[in-house]
Amino acid sequence: MAPPQVAVSFDATSIDAVSQGIADPASRREVSAQDPVRIASISKLVVAIGAMQLVEQGLFDLDEPVGKVLGYEVRHPADGDPVTLRMLLSHTSGLRDDAGYALPLGARLQDKLGESGVWGEEQPGYFSYANLNTVVVASMMESVTGERFDRLMARLVFDPLGIDACYNWPGCSNDAVARAVVLQREGEPVWDDLGGKRPACPIVVKDREACDLDRWRAGENGALFSPQGGLRISAVDLATIGRVLLGRGTSNGVMILTPDSVAQMTAPAWTWDGSNGDTWGGVFCRHGLGIHILQTKREGCADDPGLPPGAWFGHSGDAYGLRSGLWLDSDSGRGIAFHAGGEPELLPDEISWDEGFYPIEKEMTARALSLLP
Repeated sequence: MAPPQVAVSFDATSIDAVSQGIADPASRREVSAQDPVRIASISKLVVAIGAMQLVEQGLFDLDEPVGKVLGYEVRHPADGDPVTLRMLLSHTSGLRDDAGYALPLGARLQDKLGESGVWGEEQPGYFSYANLNTVVVASMMESVTGERFDRLMARLVFDPLGIDACYNWPGCSNDAVARAVVLQREGEPVWDDLGGKRPACPIVVKDREACDLDRWRAGENGALFSPQGGLRISAVDLATIGRVLLGRGTSNGVMILTPDSVAQMTAPAWTWDGSNGDTWGGVFCRHGLGIHILQTKREGCADDPGLPPGAWFGHSGDAYGLRSGLWLDSDSGRGIAFHAGGEPELLPDEISWDEGFYPIEKEMTARALSLLP
């Protein structure tokens, strides 16, 4: 049974798509470019769009201590410097994933940030990609608005753009739930095997505890709706997100961000100098605010999945057998998006970084590029 694969190319007015494989092994339903999938870490880019809207509204600042928003100090233990939103969005806060980041209902982010292994030994400014950064951002967003993260993202991003997307399913339509792409690993369902029904519980809860969302408290635990990877969105709707950034904050006449915010997001907030970060074998050499910037011209950088020369930026995703990508070229105003399921899970000691991006990412990039005029 062929795993699902979807690739799209787009500009401001047109989109082309190709799809193949099975979205749901139980029903043998074929995948389409309109089917929502858990898009993995591209979710972080969309969170950054929402966070920058709140910056524009003056609800918090990129360079003020995040503790002013959360109500408790967040400082790197290596030097005591306060962590800022800019550090979180650029993965230079010093946070690590070693202590975990999928906090269950009732857990507190404040407690998690005090655990051993959460902070790296290097001082802030050192790049280390960590999902926990986005969890802190989501907590901040809840704290300043008083809104549940998934509902807030619908209000800020999805509803204005008219797209049927959501974090962890509550905000998606019944039709989207019925068309969910089942994530597979080597032929076996591993996530979103919904059978056309919403999950009984859309969040992580402790064993034998009730899934009682009345216990939610704004800003207490931004991990509940998986801001780091839990976005369910179709490839077609992902193209709409890409158009916002290519359009300097506006897509189809709908303004989501100001051009200045997009410029800040897409400018390098961190650049590898040979020793100031973990590049994952050269895949990460520049990072903006929620944005991975590609094609760095420096020895040791392998941050190009096979794109033509340009000013490419975006984000990739990797979780539960899925590889995904959203890559945008501000020079040409064109972009591509893709996702491919059924990939094996690789442990860190099994990954070879000799070729930068995964082979399937290069293959899907080439497929999407072939659709461009």
